[in-house]
Amino acid sequence: MKTGRLEAFSDGVLAIVITIMVLEMKAPEETDLKSLLETFPIFLSYLLSFIYLGIYWNNHHHLLQVTQKVNGRILWGNLHLLFWLSLIPFATSWIGENYTAALPIALYGFILLMAAIAYWILEIQLIKFHDENFPLRKLTQRGAKEHLSIIIYLIAIPTAFLNYSISIACFVVVAVMWIVPDRRLESVA
Repeated sequence: MKTGRLEAFSDGVLAIVITIMVLEMKAPEETDLKSLLETFPIFLSYLLSFIYLGIYWNNHHHLLQVTQKVNGRILWGNLHLLFWLSLIPFATSWIGENYTAALPIALYGFILLMAAIAYWILEIQLIKFHDENFPLRKLTQRGAKEHLSIIIYLIAIPTAFLNYSISIACFVVVAVMWIVPDRRLESVA
């Protein structure tokens, strides 16, 4: 199978996820600056999640640009990734309303961890299905950013119960690490 339908479906799901996320943001009922400032944590949670979804969309696009074909395992691997990404609006809303509470922050981190693992599984399935010359095979041999991201998430989740700001800072660090796509992948795409 060609990659076109997979990419179009994934783009559609991510567009819906972002739409749901922005619709969860409610304008304050009052029209004063104080009321607007009270929504700032909600906006920041939206911004961080929007950046994460943008990172996944961008990297997913590059991933599929080097992919010639897909099979059923790859389709399921992609659905697995989309499942975890589709939970981001829920966690974003919960963390935005409760940004100092441990459980919403830990759940947000767990969803990010599972999305990272799902993306890694998708890469593995793509590599297995293609020949030795598949560009992704050479580009993901080290996987330092992938492994470091997972380690940071594994630190951030329990840290949410000790110090919420350190946990959130961990999420920001991972986003900053991934904000620029892998230039090696861009060069072969």
